[in-house]
Amino acid sequence: MSMLKNLTNGIWKENPTLVLVLGMCPTLAVSSSGIKSLGMGAATTFVLVGSNVVISLVRNIVPAKIRIPCYIIVIATFVTIVDLVMQAYAPPALYDALGIFIPLIVVNCIVLGRAEAFASKNGAFASFLDGLGMGLGFILALVALGLTREFLCAETLFEIKMIESWKTEFMLLNQAPGAFIVLGFFLAGMNYINMRKAAKEGKTYAPPAELNCRQCKICKID
Repeated sequence: MSMLKNLTNGIWKENPTLVLVLGMCPTLAVSSSGIKSLGMGAATTFVLVGSNVVISLVRNIVPAKIRIPCYIIVIATFVTIVDLVMQAYAPPALYDALGIFIPLIVVNCIVLGRAEAFASKNGAFASFLDGLGMGLGFILALVALGLTREFLCAETLFEIKMIESWKTEFMLLNQAPGAFIVLGFFLAGMNYINMRKAAKEGKTYAPPAELNCRQCKICKID
């Protein structure tokens, strides 16, 4: 796999949110505004990149039977760093809004999934690009979802009022059911684009193998 493909793979072809459908907890919980989405995406990207690089460096010295606990320790270390940095320097309103979802990055299946599927099998630079690409894909999907919900709910983008004359707020989109509805339209649109692209090439669109539990080995510890 080329270095460029390592970087761009997670942005579109295997977007963690819109294709692999991973990390749904923070996606649905914090995507009510563009600012919260951007903050969550940036924090997750930092953890993705850092943990991918470290895991790729230690992959040959970690026994296979304890690799998952070791990966979680590495991920937890980077989550602690990003949590303390955000607590110290991020706007208090943003840190409070993200709340428990920053520590929960430890169990985000995007981070652990890339550690097992890629970083544990590739070098440090390739793992860095993979983590960065997946992180950028997560940020783009999360911000797009957050801005859509924010605009339809409060007519703002990044908390800037776009339509002064629009006074009615569509509060459903600020709640969890609204997140499911908007995400459903995003997923449908993504699948439609991929299906049309495959049809033009004379192919049948098949979701990535990572979506098939029979192809996943993250639970295999022996």
